[in-house]
Amino acid sequence: MIVYPAIDLRQGACVRLMHGRFDAVTHYDDKQPAARLAAFAASGAQWAHIVDLDGAEAGRAVQHALIGELTGAVDIRIQSGGGVRSADDVQALLDAGVARVVVGSLAVSQPWTVADWLTRFGSDRITLAIDVKADGDRWIPALKGWTEAAEVDLWAALDRYPPGLSRHLLVTDVGRDGALTGPNIDLLGEIARRRPDLKVQASGGVSQLSDLTAARAAGCGGVIVGRALYEGRFTVAEAVAAVA
Repeated sequence: MIVYPAIDLRQGACVRLMHGRFDAVTHYDDKQPAARLAAFAASGAQWAHIVDLDGAEAGRAVQHALIGELTGAVDIRIQSGGGVRSADDVQALLDAGVARVVVGSLAVSQPWTVADWLTRFGSDRITLAIDVKADGDRWIPALKGWTEAAEVDLWAALDRYPPGLSRHLLVTDVGRDGALTGPNIDLLGEIARRRPDLKVQASGGVSQLSDLTAARAAGCGGVIVGRALYEGRFTVAEAVAAVA
């Protein structure tokens, strides 16, 4: 399983949000993004997950130039998104050296568009990112910075991407994001069982090493780790070793 240490960029600095709220920001400014990324690589991470929060908030690319600088500064593969709204945005990130582009709200609201991108750029170059909220016994995708609910549930959203079209899926339980309450293992396991063709990345709530091994046992191919690393609950090296 791949460990993706996360960097959320806001105005060029590393931050973390609680439940995706821009009014609940924690700044981690002891290291600049390039230094932090280099530390991840030195600790054994082969991938990093970088989010352009300014782009996500604005609905357009904002920090792609900085992300491009980071891809050239450190020998690590980068998965990145935030503000991706067009094929040109995807191309710009790939041209900047990003290995895989994360597509969020549009993966649910405009599946036909994203399907075209998957065909054009390749299934290994795009990660579908679906953020979900519980609605009774249903899981509903949350759109536009988690301020809107989709008209379909998670399973209907995934049905729009038949086996063979997509390869990577990042799932965030909004209620757990940044809260250190552990990932939603039951949901992740159900996704892995229903869609074995997808490499599922667990996101939201990781707080201890046992969360990583639980995600792996549930069938996940990757896990995004953010706040737990920044607050010293475990190191990147320990995380990588735990799922080796």
